[in-house]
Amino acid sequence: MALTPNSPNADNSMQALKQYGSYIITAILVALAGYFGWTYWQNNHARVDTVAADHYADIQRLNEEVSLAAQNPDLEADAKKALADSRAQLNKDIDALVSTHGGSVYAWQALMIKARGQADSDDFKGATDSLKKALAIDLGDAGLNAITRLRYAKTLLAAGNIDEALAEASKEMPSSFAPSQQELLGDIQVAKNNKDAAIKAYNNAWELLRTRNETRAVLALKMESLGIVPEPISEQASLIQASSAPEQPLVINNAETNSANIPNVPEQVAQ
Repeated sequence: MALTPNSPNADNSMQALKQYGSYIITAILVALAGYFGWTYWQNNHARVDTVAADHYADIQRLNEEVSLAAQNPDLEADAKKALADSRAQLNKDIDALVSTHGGSVYAWQALMIKARGQADSDDFKGATDSLKKALAIDLGDAGLNAITRLRYAKTLLAAGNIDEALAEASKEMPSSFAPSQQELLGDIQVAKNNKDAAIKAYNNAWELLRTRNETRAVLALKMESLGIVPEPISEQASLIQASSAPEQPLVINNAETNSANIPNVPEQVAQ
């Protein structure tokens, strides 16, 4: 085959190898590290995660049964006893999962379920204990940590531990949780009878929501109860701005990305 001016030759090949060789080697090493890392995880952790996942699946099913039964206001005496027994069994199963897989995301999810049930039953002391355990689990995810801390602070506030609630709610969190954090800080200031600080926090929350074109009716009611009327957030204006603005690259918050990788996180956990 005759060489043309555009044909590769030995000199060009060596030059390309010198220029890109290190990148090629790095890519190969990364691929090998990923393969052997995945193999190690399968051999050493997959079985443990499967056991924890199965245990959590049973907890989730029982929790759904308990939640459904609790919605019936006309339970007979036998049904009420059965519901109480199911709740006790649910908490027992959660405690067993936490004792055996306390550092897993499944233990975190189970503790969040337990705390919600305790709060719904006005057992705020029990709920704060459960959330404190959940907060101690290091999942390496700032988003899940913020969700837990906000729930913990809300429960402390409901239990009457106002100063502790303020300390927890004031800690640093990812910016995506700032509106909820400011709203909670407003709630705490209301409990402290500090109207000016409460108004400031609520206004902060409302303005942060405005940047998202998101409204919260409950927050608006809280603001109105303090004598301030929040400026309406116009969704129509946001649509016009979005259509006229140049297309921007999609940027996903790290905390949200990591949280999305956590398996089977129930929607109610984040509330």
